[in-house]
Amino acid sequence: MPRFSVIVPAYKVQAYLSECLDSVLSQSYPDLELIAVDDRSPDACGAIIDEYAARDERVRPVHLPANQGLGGARNAGMELARGDYLLFLDSDDTLTPDALQAIAGRLKETGEPDVLVHDYARTFWTGRAERNRAAPHLTEQGPAPFRLEDRPGLLRVLMVAWNKAYRREFVAEHGFTFPPGYYEDTPWTYPVLMTAGTIATLDRVCVHYRQRRQGSILSTASRGHFDIFDQYDRVFAFIEERPELAHWRPVLFRRMTDHLSTVFTRRERLPRGTRAEFLRRARAHCRRHRAAGTPPPMRTRLRHGLVHHGLHRTYRALQLAQSAGRRTVKAAVKSARGLRSALLQLHYRVQLRLPLRDRAVFAAYWNRGHSCNPGALEAAFRRHAPHIRTAWIARPEHQHTVPPGPLRLRPGTFGYWTALARSKYLVNNVNFDRRLRKRAGQVFVQTQHGTPLKHMGLDLQERPAAGAGMDFEELLRGVDKWDYLLSANRHTTLTWERVYPGGYTTLEYGYPRNDVFQQATSADVTRIRESLGVPEGAVALLYAPTHRDYRRTQRPALDLDRIVRRLGPRFVVLARAHYWHGGPLPAGTRVIDVSGHPSVESLCLASDALITDYSSIMFDYANLDRPIVVHTEDWDAYHAARGTYFDLRSAPPGAVARSEDELIDIFAGGDWRGSHSAQLRAAFRERFCRYDDGRAAERVVRHVVLGETAGLPEVVPPAERHPVPSAAPEPDDPPPATVPQPSGHLPVTESR
Repeated sequence: MPRFSVIVPAYKVQAYLSECLDSVLSQSYPDLELIAVDDRSPDACGAIIDEYAARDERVRPVHLPANQGLGGARNAGMELARGDYLLFLDSDDTLTPDALQAIAGRLKETGEPDVLVHDYARTFWTGRAERNRAAPHLTEQGPAPFRLEDRPGLLRVLMVAWNKAYRREFVAEHGFTFPPGYYEDTPWTYPVLMTAGTIATLDRVCVHYRQRRQGSILSTASRGHFDIFDQYDRVFAFIEERPELAHWRPVLFRRMTDHLSTVFTRRERLPRGTRAEFLRRARAHCRRHRAAGTPPPMRTRLRHGLVHHGLHRTYRALQLAQSAGRRTVKAAVKSARGLRSALLQLHYRVQLRLPLRDRAVFAAYWNRGHSCNPGALEAAFRRHAPHIRTAWIARPEHQHTVPPGPLRLRPGTFGYWTALARSKYLVNNVNFDRRLRKRAGQVFVQTQHGTPLKHMGLDLQERPAAGAGMDFEELLRGVDKWDYLLSANRHTTLTWERVYPGGYTTLEYGYPRNDVFQQATSADVTRIRESLGVPEGAVALLYAPTHRDYRRTQRPALDLDRIVRRLGPRFVVLARAHYWHGGPLPAGTRVIDVSGHPSVESLCLASDALITDYSSIMFDYANLDRPIVVHTEDWDAYHAARGTYFDLRSAPPGAVARSEDELIDIFAGGDWRGSHSAQLRAAFRERFCRYDDGRAAERVVRHVVLGETAGLPEVVPPAERHPVPSAAPEPDDPPPATVPQPSGHLPVTESR
């Protein structure tokens, strides 16, 4: 018998069905049967199901003689199921990669519970994914398995059938089935959770819940939404037949009232002219099932009261009043913002007339926080030029990254504009606010934030995918404000002076952010690894991909869970998303998401090797003289869209993987830290790490602030440097992992 029976009802979803079925059949855990139920769909759903059944013996097609609705189609699938566990998947949704592997592992870990609740994410037509807000209730911390009484907060997770795995024998023993009509999940989910003797959670997104623009039941006006009353009648009847569950009645009453008020307030659900009728029915239901208990929270008490009493006109009047109030507040806020903006600019013009002060103001990455070259320079200002007071600009959510010492400023405040007007030194790795008026006597140090592989500046005029929306005249107006531009190597100098033409002075002193690689100690490495949760003795791989201009949505190019599974228990991955990615990378048992860590330099120190694609991090990481593996699977697309200054594949900093399987083989076979990789890295370091010897920040401060153009520290050649060593075992130690070959059916994701 298979481990999982995945039941997929299909009705009028021909556009999405193939993607749904593929997401199941391509799972890395192949021990499954896929029961696809054609609910007498008038479109091509039945034919699509038959095509999949002909290609894969795990697909069991079911064709119903008449349309039975979602509940009936699921019941038909359950009757045929043979798996240890049942999973339901709506045919316009998808399983995430490796979801079944994660579910199987958690089931085994928690002793085969009756129900396993996992997480989901809403996905939108724009490509955006939004994780369930109730995800904290799915934490795996604490005893497991458990009963619902131990963690009643689970009832706040979306009450649907498809975010759970059910032990089939448990379902059969209690005779659970789906009723007809809309909201069929309600009288299934509540009884199942209340009855289950053992429940476990999986804190992982396993389903992508598609938010369709049109066509979904929840966004279609229909009297079918009145079915919700019958469904809750079934829930309360279930409780009445089982006195031992009576203590759940007050909780379910509040949940029902919430649900009824939600249906009523979503104007797209109820047909015109039925809203008063719905509220009258809701009032009758509240009176019928009223239960004493804890009152609802204050934020929902008014809404509950209006539903309880069926006050349709009162409800509508309050809605209109609230809407008018919101419009009034919005207009007032807009007016206040306009007035404040005018006052700020007036303040700035006044400050521009006052004398400059021995101050330096710093920012990085559009005010994201204390980091990168400006961060290293700010510390160097305080160390080598203590008479200069420093200030750091950061948005509110990044203020915590600013260390003690500099004055903390927030963008758009009076202090912010004062600092820009009166500070002698301005330091940034991008440009400041375009309204900045650079004064005579002010010194702007533009640090940039990496060695360029991809096209930058004026070169993007020929790259519409990457340069769309750029104002190149405004770019050059910003360049005209620069006094100094930092460079880490001759390649960077020649590139910057061509793509950012201006009258500045280039300082080939190295990048200050890389100083720490020569200054850190082994104790620092150990401390950082412990803070990140890297197990002692593990080989930590830092995965840091770049942004893809040719993709509207940024998705991981590598399946990190699959990689660590194949490499074995000694390997962990530190996953670092690009700052334009908009969210974390998928994490797992041995995949640690470090996207929110404020210091990429610390992540480099903590790791034993780097996996990247075309990110400039490779030029910085090479200063550590640790292995680098470059994944170039989409090189042609990236080069065509963004443009590159040289072919990375012919002059790489280490081994090159042209696919995920090649990357796994490079680590499994030891090539990642072999002699050939070391030779490639040495040549790369000689070309691109010429000045990064640990004293770049000192050179910049002594030149720019102290006026010392002679007698600066001599550059130490790369071959004579001694960066802090990796914590990984040496190459002659026993190999860290073997790669087990998959057994049984070969899933689609493995056949590359």
